Amino acid sequence: MSLPVLSGNLLRAAIALGVGSATLAVVFFSLDAPYAGGFELSVGAGLVSVLFIVAISLSEAMRGGPREP
Repeated sequence: MSLPVLSGNLLRAAIALGVGSATLAVVFFSLDAPYAGGFELSVGAGLVSVLFIVAISLSEAMRGGPREP
């Protein structure tokens, strides 16, 4: 199991997903696959993580603020 799956905080899970995607992009670049690395970095670490963080922020705002653990 990975950190995003085990994390109880949604924001930390989204950030861990972005860091994992960036790490995978570095692996692609080290394997001489620049197109796969660039795609993973732009879509996986960039777009998906930003969309998750925005969705989490909007859902907390609609609920009335961040919930207490």
